[in-house]
Amino acid sequence: MPIPAKAFQRWLQGIAPDTSTADVCRISGIKRTTLAQQMVRGKISGTTVVSISRAFNINPVDALAVFDTFRALGDPPRPPSRAELVSQVSTPDLLRAVLARPALDPAGQPSAGRPTLSPTPHATSVKNWVEAIDDGELRHRVSAATGIAPQNYSAQLTANRLAPELAVATSLAAGVGPVGGLVASGLITEEEAGWPPDARQAALDSLSDGELTTLAGDRLLALGKALRRQEQDQEKTDKIWENLG
Repeated sequence: MPIPAKAFQRWLQGIAPDTSTADVCRISGIKRTTLAQQMVRGKISGTTVVSISRAFNINPVDALAVFDTFRALGDPPRPPSRAELVSQVSTPDLLRAVLARPALDPAGQPSAGRPTLSPTPHATSVKNWVEAIDDGELRHRVSAATGIAPQNYSAQLTANRLAPELAVATSLAAGVGPVGGLVASGLITEEEAGWPPDARQAALDSLSDGELTTLAGDRLLALGKALRRQEQDQEKTDKIWENLG
């Protein structure tokens, strides 16, 4: 569930006791109308808390942990698994990593230099993260714990987004550290999550040639299916416009 407005007001008063709401919005880059609407509804989004915490030099993870919905973020930190880290490597970066392996290069030589990984999140970061920690029953456990319908949960993954409270609930249901989903969804950065600067690269480098090639193949297969669906949808749209004249 979103953050209650009363709890948010108490938190805001604690970090900025002498700052007006207008100044808070200006400093954090939040529209006053957006915050006002959230206050009227009595539900504050995690994104709002993250924006304000950054503006006041507070780690967003620590800020979110103040609220009951995100209390698990205050537990002792747990390092991300290798599977989680690799899930946050984009498909183009994976393909470049394949070509950089000497055993997979026709000339038997590594590519010159090692390209820098693209920042998180990437186009399928949320879906890849869930798949990386899913034991086959994860979605059912998340649905039971949060009340979200499985189809609605899947729709968020397809759109490469995940509500902050669902991201944390997913981590808890999978038994992994609670910040992984927040990184995958782009709410917080790797640095804010406490991930080492080269953690994703190290995880990628630790994959064997076979593991890396298989993973890249799986990503390409998933990408091909998604592109084909888009093409079919576009073909249907074009036919509708043709029939309309």
